[in-house]
Amino acid sequence: MALPLSYNVRNLRQRWKVTLLAIFGIGLVVAVFVTLLSMESGFRIALRSTGSPLNGIVTQRGSMSELTSWMNIADADVFMVDPRVARDSNGKAMASCEVVILANRPRKSDNQPANITFRGVTPMAFKVRNNLKVVEGRSFTPGLYEVIVGERIADRVQGLDVGSVLNVQKKDWKVVGLFVAEGGSFESEIWGDYDAMAPAIRRNGGCESVTVRLQDPGTLAAFDKDLRANPRVQLQMDSEPKYYENLAGPTAAALLGLAAFVAVVMGIGAVFGAMNTMYAIVSQRTREIGTLRALGFSRFSILFSFVLESVLLALIGGALGCLAAFTMNGYTAGTGNTNSFSELAFAFKLTPALLIFGMVFAVVMGFVGGMLPAFRAASMPITRALREA
Repeated sequence: MALPLSYNVRNLRQRWKVTLLAIFGIGLVVAVFVTLLSMESGFRIALRSTGSPLNGIVTQRGSMSELTSWMNIADADVFMVDPRVARDSNGKAMASCEVVILANRPRKSDNQPANITFRGVTPMAFKVRNNLKVVEGRSFTPGLYEVIVGERIADRVQGLDVGSVLNVQKKDWKVVGLFVAEGGSFESEIWGDYDAMAPAIRRNGGCESVTVRLQDPGTLAAFDKDLRANPRVQLQMDSEPKYYENLAGPTAAALLGLAAFVAVVMGIGAVFGAMNTMYAIVSQRTREIGTLRALGFSRFSILFSFVLESVLLALIGGALGCLAAFTMNGYTAGTGNTNSFSELAFAFKLTPALLIFGMVFAVVMGFVGGMLPAFRAASMPITRALREA
């Protein structure tokens, strides 16, 4: 014979002080755990959503990022005329030769310097990367010292609002617009015109990378193989999303490791907290346990009942923890610990999978924390329970 669920709910309500204590402990652990996972998720999504799977990015062979890459225009011309590169309506190769340097600006939060990717692009860049959209102001005018700034980095760094003037490489660049790129890492960059920027930073006659739109993305592996086999050039091609995801280096793994470490340490504390709470409940209900046994309820029924109470506490705590973590969803953070050495702004991303994972984590804590006290309650002899009460 099983004990009804209403019995457990009533007991939790009557002992509301210890119940709230256990719920608070588990909720806090789940909130911290899910928040850290949402930070790691947002970081990965920002990189994974950068670029298009239709594009390939060509860099110098062996380079870790665009900053350590260089090719001259003659080398770029070798593959830009390849028939595997898509053409626009005017028959021009959909390929953007780009130069990249780092600009230094103070953050708004702590006034500490932050490296920002300053990218010189050709007009074809806006066709190759058609997910970019200017949301304030206008795009830069080719040939002029004008730039557009990613919305996320403008929120984090001083002096990047529309109308501001940046001094980079002894040239004054006017910010004429803000842009978004579907949450990708381009929103952490400053873009200007290649023809104006290349001479200003002494990068004439070449580029750090070339981004190309492929006729068929399935040809990328063969295209890369041909580039590597060509003795005339020292180049390689990666899928654009894969390239930017790889820029994370060890950062994403470190964030995930931090979340796991915090979950283990705080989870152990929450398990002991739940265990102490359930032990206190068992000690307060010894006569009740004896009475239930005398009424014919089996040891398993009592064991199941106490474990169920602990899991119910964990479910409530987990739900409250997930709700608390929701307040961080969309919060913008940044890191400079990537292979590009530049500030990458990203938003915490709380996905349904993370919420489910947080609830499962809470249930596991409740189950483990309630098992030993429940076993003690179930194994208590009837006479001893009635006598100790």
